[in-house]
Amino acid sequence: MPSHHWQKSSYCGQGESCVHVAADQGSVALTESSDPRGAILRTSPTAWAALIRTVKETHDRG
Repeated sequence: MPSHHWQKSSYCGQGESCVHVAADQGSVALTESSDPRGAILRTSPTAWAALIRTVKETHDRG
């Protein structure tokens, strides 16, 4: 199992409801802070960038 260098979401407040993101060997991994060794969702950097871009564009529109 690869060792991940998790980064916590900048939108995370207090508590156990945060998203953690890590990049490893050409993929992006996501997990939740309440169980970081549990389920890990993996996606491509291209798909991750598209998701982030869409979220930002949607947020900017109000």
